[in-house]
Amino acid sequence: MKVLGINCSPRKRGNTELLIKEVFKALEANGIKTELFQLGGKNVNGCIACTKCREAKDGKCHQKNAAINHCISKMLKADAIIIGSPVYFSDLSAQAKALIDVAGYALRGAGNPLKRKPGAAVVAVRRAGAIHAFDSINHFFLINEMIIPGSSYWNIAIGREKGEVAKDEEGMKTMRVLGENMAWLLKRLKG
Repeated sequence: MKVLGINCSPRKRGNTELLIKEVFKALEANGIKTELFQLGGKNVNGCIACTKCREAKDGKCHQKNAAINHCISKMLKADAIIIGSPVYFSDLSAQAKALIDVAGYALRGAGNPLKRKPGAAVVAVRRAGAIHAFDSINHFFLINEMIIPGSSYWNIAIGREKGEVAKDEEGMKTMRVLGENMAWLLKRLKG
């Protein structure tokens, strides 16, 4: 079993990546493989409603979106997916929004292949907007008929500068519990 963590922050080794890796620790402790995909910082384009993906029914974007298509390929191979985003202006990053719009439209047109895979949102926030970003990512999982595991709190942690989320004890605990619950769910689904 493998869980794909998609970092939609343009900041490598920043707070969002730290949170995803904290979830990974609990998954790996349960014998589940993990893979981090750095989408943030790559050239991505939002959906332009050309409908070519729906005509082809191939689950791919047809608008020079190589990074998102590569990510979609990894999503299809993974047993579960984590999408992580920092909060920008009380919502998710532009990279996360592009992924959700493009992958959501293309994959639903290809027969909804993410159906019944576990999916979890992870959000790094400085002050406000975390729940809005968290909800936006979870809407992607829900419309794709995915299963969202819970945690001891919403999957958010507070910090601005690189590494600051590690000081948010409750946020870090939430990530560990999320990893444990995702591992439990994966074992039940694959068992």
